[in-house]
Amino acid sequence: MCGRFYVASNDEDEDDDIRRIIEEIDKRYKETPELMTMRLGEVFPTMVVPSLAVGKNGAAAAFLMQWGLKSAPNRPPVINARLETAFQKPMFAPSLRERRCALPARCYFEWEKKNKVKNKYAITCENKQTVYLAGIYRYEQDRRMPRFTILTRPAARHILFIHDRMPVIIAKNELDEWLCADVNLDWIERHAQTEMLYERVQ
Repeated sequence: MCGRFYVASNDEDEDDDIRRIIEEIDKRYKETPELMTMRLGEVFPTMVVPSLAVGKNGAAAAFLMQWGLKSAPNRPPVINARLETAFQKPMFAPSLRERRCALPARCYFEWEKKNKVKNKYAITCENKQTVYLAGIYRYEQDRRMPRFTILTRPAARHILFIHDRMPVIIAKNELDEWLCADVNLDWIERHAQTEMLYERVQ
């Protein structure tokens, strides 16, 4: 699964990708209440974060989205969708076909459960560049801001000891196709990144 990730702020040592996305968010949402809700740093479910999605001109653009789809009243938000079944489930299939997004991050976090101890790991791409977590989104009633969930897949073999699931991660040079083109399960499985680096953190 993916229940936590990290988005660095502009004043941290970060690559240009996330800095550029945050600057675009700042311009798009200038002087709006939505901008005040944006979360940088360690991100938890239900928080509002920068994302990439297709804009009105048909090109990728930066938007704010809230983490977690509502499934039913008084139930917790759905923060992950299993890639293997998402194309068949009514809750996810329409968004997977038409409303895909990518969540830029420095890394995501996962916990290894060892006996009664949980060890926290930061996991990122092998090249240490920005990680783009594949998501799907939708607009829900009485919400001005879209909500998203993160797609997950079986974990790569070398990080399986931490957890048996990992987010679907899209390479930077394939973002346009992920966001804009027709994709299917086979395309996602072939293009998802699995070469990851991991580091135990506090």
